[in-house]
Amino acid sequence: MNLLPITSLMAGTLQAVIDNGIITLTLLNPEGIVAGIQYNGLDNLMDVQARETNRGYWDLNWNDPNQSRGFFDIIKGTELGVIRNDEKQVEVSFTKKWDSSLSDSQVPLNIDKRFVVLRGSSGFYSYAIYERLQGWPGFGLAQMRLTIKLRREKFRYLVVDDTRHSLMPAMEDREPPRARPLAYKEAVLLVNPTDANLTGMASNFFSVDDKYQFSVENKDAHVHGWICSDPTIGFWQINPSHEFRSGGPMKQELTSHTGPTTLAAPFLERKHLLRGQIFQTMHYAGKPMIPNFQDGEPWKKVYGPVFFYLNKVEDHGVAPFPSLWEDAKRQMEEEVKRWPYNFPASADFPQAHQRGAVRGCLLVRDGRYFNGGSKVPAASAYVGLALPGEPGSWQTESKGYQFWTRAGANGCFSIRNVREGTYNLYAFVPGYIGDYRYSVPITITAGEDKVLLGDLVYEPPRNGPTLWEIGVPDRQVLEFFIPDPDPMYFNSFLISPKNRIRQYGLWDRYTELYPDEDPVYTVGSSDYGTDWFYAHVPRNLGEGRYEPTTRRIRFDVSSIRTGVYTLRVCIASTQLSQLRIRLNNATGDPIFSSPIIGRDNAIARHGLHGLQELYSIKVQSSLLIPGMNTLFFTQTRTVSPFQGILYDYIRLEGPPPQ
Repeated sequence: MNLLPITSLMAGTLQAVIDNGIITLTLLNPEGIVAGIQYNGLDNLMDVQARETNRGYWDLNWNDPNQSRGFFDIIKGTELGVIRNDEKQVEVSFTKKWDSSLSDSQVPLNIDKRFVVLRGSSGFYSYAIYERLQGWPGFGLAQMRLTIKLRREKFRYLVVDDTRHSLMPAMEDREPPRARPLAYKEAVLLVNPTDANLTGMASNFFSVDDKYQFSVENKDAHVHGWICSDPTIGFWQINPSHEFRSGGPMKQELTSHTGPTTLAAPFLERKHLLRGQIFQTMHYAGKPMIPNFQDGEPWKKVYGPVFFYLNKVEDHGVAPFPSLWEDAKRQMEEEVKRWPYNFPASADFPQAHQRGAVRGCLLVRDGRYFNGGSKVPAASAYVGLALPGEPGSWQTESKGYQFWTRAGANGCFSIRNVREGTYNLYAFVPGYIGDYRYSVPITITAGEDKVLLGDLVYEPPRNGPTLWEIGVPDRQVLEFFIPDPDPMYFNSFLISPKNRIRQYGLWDRYTELYPDEDPVYTVGSSDYGTDWFYAHVPRNLGEGRYEPTTRRIRFDVSSIRTGVYTLRVCIASTQLSQLRIRLNNATGDPIFSSPIIGRDNAIARHGLHGLQELYSIKVQSSLLIPGMNTLFFTQTRTVSPFQGILYDYIRLEGPPPQ
């Protein structure tokens, strides 16, 4: 294996080439742009129809607080450094230093992009160190990615998970007259695609091309990629860890797609796009996800390494999808076992012996009303470390690292390979509302074996016994009624229980199913799996007009106890919405009125959820009547069909016993 620092001059751009006998990686010098990948007889896997500078790159969107407009930068290095070059490994660095004289147009960051090729490895690694020093000006970092653009005519089959995989449309299939625009620019209806396998009764029937249909939660974003059929090659992006990703395990992000990117850059072309890694975006969360750095605030963070893995099928009689995909999953498992890697040469990436661990057991005591007030194991709880903050603040935390695990059936957990630093320990438990935070910050010292916490107890919000409930407190909406899509918009690869919510246009099905009157949910006889439409959206009146809709919940109170009842409303997502709740009077004063809340946009983006919110509303017993009562939930905002609410769980508690 060798590095040829400057091997040739092509189109006026110097190149650095790394060849380990399996793959050949070509990087522009000194920019650090991936211009070429050679593998299995294919001279270049990258999109050769695009300019070299627009094939594989790290990029970011940022904003200067003193200017109204934002900026998009493809990060181009100004200096190449050979960090390591021997028989085991080649590691190269492309650095870009902040120039204070260009502060009006250059993001105030020092950036060191690294590429690593190991001996015998069928792929390459990439990571980057972002740093800002004391005294530098403030800014906001809206989006940051590592993007790889593959040959558009070769890589046509996309694989995101075991059920979401399909032949994808060609770029021209997204343009009129072969496609018709839908409700937003990212989605088009395929009318006359170039490949007949995408139409009619083909097994992989594909009606709508929309990048949001391929989103995943961070916890599930381990491997995805594209398959080329001639020659048979798989190109996979593998995430061995999520410690550097923003927003915790539930944050949803994009993976791969065909079609226009989300960047407002005129030189970006329409093509197959493997989103090699999204490290930071506002998707499914909105502006709270943006890390804003104040004037003078120092910061450093390592993103990655991530692995780009290539594999092939030697036997032409073997179906490429299952063979390559299963091999990619096996490779992913190997990469996870090897984390934290021992090969990165940067001192900013601590190896295993420089990290620590936290162990403990989480128990739940849900008031005095269940199990006699005893503590029960927080089975399958999500437990994690993130920067110190309020309970639940990990949802929008972007500046630091996060380390998460799942507790066992006994509630015990072990969080390993934690970087040095000070953290809060957070948790949330499926089946219980609210967020847990351990009261004492935890400090991890480099090389420390482990921190033992013993038994921890979470007491979820509760004032009284449950009178009734709708849904399951699990931070998403899959247990509710998710309708079949309009057949015109059906994509066959979105039929699994978890992914059927990602079919296009489900929000419009509400108007079709309830054109004149909103449904009534009666506690005790209604079933939230069939009678609670998953999204609270406005009714479409046609010609761009919408009207508010009101959910009605009818419940019987045979015996009213004097005191204060509590209505718990757990919300999984909101989009510029306002919720007003009334009791026993559809037009009277509300018992609760929210401000305009949320920019999650999960309804339009086929999301399972956005940001979790909990509202605890006091209900005086004098407002209830003996017998049947009715709660009216009205979402008042009607400018857009996507202004709505995804409810996670609703519960009415009685007054606490005397």
